[in-house]
Formats: sequence, C-alpha cells, structure tokens
Amino acid sequence: MPVPANHSKPVRTTAKESAYKQILHWIIDGTLYPGEKLNDTELAEALGVSRTPVRESLQLLESQGLVKMYPGKATQVTEVEKESIRDLLPPLAVLQALSTELAIDHMTKDTISSLKSINQEFANALYQKDFHAALNIDEQFHQLIVDAANNTYISGIVEKLQAHVRRLFFHTSIILSESSIEVHETIIEYIEKREKEKASLLMKQNWLDILKDFNLSEKVKQ
Repeated sequence: MPVPANHSKPVRTTAKESAYKQILHWIIDGTLYPGEKLNDTELAEALGVSRTPVRESLQLLESQGLVKMYPGKATQVTEVEKESIRDLLPPLAVLQALSTELAIDHMTKDTISSLKSINQEFANALYQKDFHAALNIDEQFHQLIVDAANNTYISGIVEKLQAHVRRLFFHTSIILSESSIEVHETIIEYIEKREKEKASLLMKQNWLDILKDFNLSEKVKQ
C-alpha cells in the first residue's frame, strides 16, 4: 500500500531511541553504577516515557554486555572489568583507522572546519583539567570521522566498542594526554592533504598509545 506523504514516525520508536541513549549515557558516566539494580518503572518515570521503550532499551543494552537481565528477578548494570581495555582498544584502533581512510573521500571543508573547532575545545578542556569534558569532546572528534566514512557496518561496531571503552575511561580514571591535541592536528592536516595512509596509521597509533599508557600505569602500581 502507498505510504501517506504526511505520515509521522511512531512515538514509540522515538521514545525507545531516546530512552536507550540516555540510559547508555548514565551507564557510561557512572550515574548508573556497576552492579546497580535497575527498575524499569523508575527509569520510565525519570525519562518521561512508558515502561515498554525502557524494557526494549534494556534488552538492547544486555545484548551489548552493559546490563544483565535476570528474568523474574532483577536487571543490573554489569561490572567494569578494567583489564578488558586490552581486548577493546586494538580492534577499535583498527576500525578508527579504517574510518579515517574511508572518510577522506567524503570530507568537506565544513567537516574539516568542525574537526578543527572540536579539537580546540578538546585542548581547552585539557588545559583547564576538565578531563570529563575532554573525554566527551574527544569522542565527538572521532565520531565525526566515523560518520564521514559513511559505512553503517563500521559505525555499528564502533558504537558498541566505544561505549565499553568510554565507560572504562570514566571508571578507571584514564586521562587523555595533551599530546593528543597535536596528534589530532596532524590527523586533520593529513586529511586535508588527502594522505590516507598517513592519516590512517596515525589514527591507529593514537588509540594504541592510550593502551600503552594504561599498561605503564599498571606496572607502576605493581
């Protein structure tokens, strides 16, 4: 049957997406802490939606390993496993590098301008020691490149990995170094010059350097 031209999207879909994004954000930044029991009625009231989109969101989050549902008993936020960063960062680094290579063919002047602007905000946050803001801004920088790659398969996987990595960043106090500012600037420079291989390699190294810093900090603690 023909679809009416003036149709509107179902409210339920919008409510589910909104609920999912907000609950995900709360899990990542620790508002909903590891091991916390989740009540779908309370979440629905807090979000201003019905219980159905909340339950659907929790099911999706369970498939991503961020919550665990015990039928008839409880739903809990999963624990943070600090060591899992060693498994998460290498594949994320490779996908971010590939995204950078693919994005270059789709880059516009406006997108490049946005990258520069975001990196300046990132620098300001680091200089002000606002590491929470720096993490969020850093994610915006990398997400813009992933979006520009225009590959739904990559973006879907990156989104799942990124959620776990960001959660680890917040809960294990991983602090991005000021050297990342210059790395971002160089990546943008390579993108402008359409030097795919250099941009891709530097993006990969940018993520692996975080893992290197993490391993060093763990050795110091030992």
